[in-house]
Amino acid sequence: MATFVLVHGSSHGGWCWKKIIPLLRKYGHEVFAPTLTGLGERSHLVSKDIGLDTHILDILQVLIYEDLDNVILVGHSYGGLVVGGVAEKVPDRIKRLVYLDAYIPQDNKSAFDIITHLETISRFQFHDFRERTLKEQGKQWLIEPYKPEEFGVTNPDDIIWMNSRLDPMPWHTHDQPLRITNPKTKILAKSFICCSEFGNAQFKAQKSSEDWDYHELMKGHDIMITAPTELVQLLKDI
Repeated sequence: MATFVLVHGSSHGGWCWKKIIPLLRKYGHEVFAPTLTGLGERSHLVSKDIGLDTHILDILQVLIYEDLDNVILVGHSYGGLVVGGVAEKVPDRIKRLVYLDAYIPQDNKSAFDIITHLETISRFQFHDFRERTLKEQGKQWLIEPYKPEEFGVTNPDDIIWMNSRLDPMPWHTHDQPLRITNPKTKILAKSFICCSEFGNAQFKAQKSSEDWDYHELMKGHDIMITAPTELVQLLKDI
């Protein structure tokens, strides 16, 4: 059986995997769904000093302290940068990287750099992301979360549940560049699961000559909430 480490995206927390964790465990898989610092049940730790490096260390510590090897590391959305950063540091602990409608890391590029590039190749406009800071509250270093509906969530119960849990995102998680230089990282098995037009555009734009395992589940960006059964089946197959 496989060991999955699930890394959530911007403004979410480990809570967003609630529907798929029991399904994966039902098949005998080991599952970890940590929450990144400053979000979810760790939102009381939020500060302007939190950056991408902080979140990479969050996941790295899980792998080390839980003695995890041969891991299938899944990153959703912004979490793609996190899992890419973890893979740079401990590629020998990772069996496969799964980018779930996620940013594909590029050397010396930040999330904002990738977003700017995406605006030129898809119908989505992300520039307002940088205009969503909570400056009226004196917190320019926090970015207001998008609404569940903007993540493709339509179920009213899910929307209520998410609205009570989505948190502002620390600014430096998105302006901090990531170095991708480890040759062992480049040869890791990689899968991309496209859940939205945004994800498809990004994959086509950033795909390199490296081999990728590509899948589509066009059920909204927050696929772990909108179509958990389909996602688990795909992860199981992967």
